Amino acid sequence: MQEDLLIQIGNKIKEVRKAKGITVQALADRAEVSKGLISQIENNRAIPSLPVLMKVILSLQINLPDFFEELRSVSGEAPVLIVKKFDYRTIQKEADKGFEYKRILTRTIAGGSTDIVLLELKKGASRKHLVHTEAFEYKYIIRGSLKYEIDGKDYLLEEGDSIFFDGRLGHRLSNPGTSDTLMLVIYFFISR
Repeated sequence: MQEDLLIQIGNKIKEVRKAKGITVQALADRAEVSKGLISQIENNRAIPSLPVLMKVILSLQINLPDFFEELRSVSGEAPVLIVKKFDYRTIQKEADKGFEYKRILTRTIAGGSTDIVLLELKKGASRKHLVHTEAFEYKYIIRGSLKYEIDGKDYLLEEGDSIFFDGRLGHRLSNPGTSDTLMLVIYFFISR
């Protein structure tokens, strides 16, 4: 099912790009990626990292919540994107040695507010009830591990992994691990 969603994402990007009369090269330039990568994403030969996917979508001037809402209505599944730590790409930002940057997220979403917090989840902590937020949620696990239940499905995340999902879906998290978990949380609130 995750593969089906990824195919829909590639197809949607291609459909919007063509409808707006944007060439593959122009989209690549706007998103600051290679023309080859855009082609591979559109033809389902490459799975983009979350930061790349967001840059491509925003470069098409699409409202991010609308992009994923349309996918969810087509697929019948919630858009939950898991990015494992080995999928992050190192980027060069400066010539000095010893500085290693990994791109996670580079843009804000227009039309809504953003809230960025650190959340520490003590070992054994668990939310008893499902919650809903009027936001898309991005979580990056800095330390530890946790379990997320989103729309009836469980996802196990470990240090260095990240998750992005529509917070309007029922969700709860727990820390079944043996140590505390620390995560970076970014809420992209949906404007109505």
